[in-house]
Formats: sequence, C-alpha cells, structure tokens
Amino acid sequence: MSWLTPLTELFRVQYPIVSAPMGGAAGGALAAAVSNGGGLGLVGGGRADADWLDRELAIAAERTGRPWGVGFLSWAVGPDLVERALAHRPDAVLLSFGDPRPLAEPVRRAGVKLIIQVTDLDEAREAVDVGADVIVAQGTEAGGHSGRRATLPFVPVVVDLAAPTPVLAAGGIAEGRGLAAALALGAAGALIGTRFLATPEALIAPQEVKAILDGGGEDTERSRLPDIARGAPWPARYPGRALTNALLDRWRGHEDEFDRDEAAKGEYRAALARGEEAVATVWASEAIDLITEVTPAAELVGLIAREAQAALARAGRLSAAG
Repeated sequence: MSWLTPLTELFRVQYPIVSAPMGGAAGGALAAAVSNGGGLGLVGGGRADADWLDRELAIAAERTGRPWGVGFLSWAVGPDLVERALAHRPDAVLLSFGDPRPLAEPVRRAGVKLIIQVTDLDEAREAVDVGADVIVAQGTEAGGHSGRRATLPFVPVVVDLAAPTPVLAAGGIAEGRGLAAALALGAAGALIGTRFLATPEALIAPQEVKAILDGGGEDTERSRLPDIARGAPWPARYPGRALTNALLDRWRGHEDEFDRDEAAKGEYRAALARGEEAVATVWASEAIDLITEVTPAAELVGLIAREAQAALARAGRLSAAG
C-alpha cells in the first residue's frame, strides 16, 4: 500500500516515515535502508566531522537510488560543511536546534528540499519565514536533545501555524500507532529516532541496543549532565533525554557544580574510557517500552506503516459505529 500525504507527494516516497538524523548513529547504511524500505532516510551530519560525513554520505548515495537526506545541528556547523554535503546530491537537508538562516541559503541555492525541526512556536514561525519545505514539530518525549513542549499538544498548533507547509510529528513515536496519531493530529507523517537505533544498520554498540530493549520510558530523563561531562557545548535550552545512569544519579540537580569540577569530569571521562557501562550515555525516547526487538531498517519501515494502517482502520470502525 502507498500512502498519499503532502510528505509522500513532495519526496515521492511510499510511506510518510522519516528516520531522524541522529549524530554518530544514523550513518549512510541506515539512511539508505530506510529509503529502500519506502521512507526517507537521513544521515546524521552531527557537529562537524567532515571525514565521517563524506564517508557516510557516499554510502547513502551508493546504496539507494531513492530519495534520502542529511541533517545538521544549526548551532554547531557552518555553511561550508552544508555545501560539502550538498556535493553528494541529497534530496533533503534537515536543520535543527538553532538559527537555520545561515545554513538555509546554500540549501535553497542548490534546489534541495529544506526541512527545519522546531521545538517551540517562535522557532516554528522562524521556519515558516525562512521558507521551509517541511517543518518537524518535535516534542520533549524525544530521545536525545529537545525543547519543553509535549508532542501531542504541540504538533496540531504547529500544523495550524505553518499551513500549508507540511508538518511532521516527532518525539515519543516508535511504532504504527504513533504514526497514526501523528496523522490524526494533522501531520503529514512522522520523524522517528530511537526506534531506528534498534536496527542492524545503526552505528551504536550492542550494549546500547540492549539497554534500549531492556529499558522503559520511566528509566529516561532529560538533563544537561551528559553534555557537560563530554564537553559538548550544546545550548542549555536543549537538554538531552537519555537512560538514567550513575552520572545522573550522582550529580542530578547539581549541574553547575559538576561543570566547575574539573576533577569530577576527568573521573567521568576516565571511567568512560575504561568502558564502564554505568556511566555511558544512551540517548533514548520515552517510547522505548514499545521497542522490543532488533529489526532491519527497511523491514521496520513497512512494519510501522502496516501498524499505522491497522490503527487507522480501528479508529474508522469506531467512528462508523458512533
């Protein structure tokens, strides 16, 4: 079955499913597999590793003839890296977390579709002003970094504000019922992150996959501590959601004190270098209760679509009965 939404029409993809450009984890193999499965796969351009980016974009371009793209952190990279990525001829560039305007210009000039992820209404208005082809409304349930708005009430507000620009829902979506809910909220599809970490193509360690499969949503929390510990200069307004670990248990509520304690940060990095899993950061969505197995990414796209179709059919029967 092919789906007809503004997203599938814009990119000529089969399903309204986009894989999140998770930095360091969403490489070329994952993006290509998602695209080959009928969705839109995105490589995680991350913060600025040009060699990694070149390698992974080349893999994506080589392994799929279908639409694919790449995502960048607006606060962390410059136009030169975006132009370097554009040389690989992606079909889309996603910008998130920060002012998208300096990076949007080369994307527009190249004739590539521009996707902008937003976490509040000011960012949504800015995305409209910049001329985004697609806007992603990301809720705080998302794994990794996010804003303060919850997905369910945030998405329809952005849909109304941005119309007629298509909006994708993101944050806490891990299977077909979440996609169905996104469509019911007026979104043109969903951008899904953590669920695609539990695939053979994701570039994460087996112990991280196991932690996601074993964990639950109540085991996750949002904090600045992982970024402080690894020296990542993320803007403080975007804390990250990860599985609770020894670092968070020790320093929760004392982020500024930890930031000033060079010895404590050194101890953390030494423990991480020794491979101590108790301090490792595993970014994870609140929806990890719904992630119970490792599934090939291309197969997963079709599975999520079938689950969404079944959920929408159930909802239709309820409507008819009423």
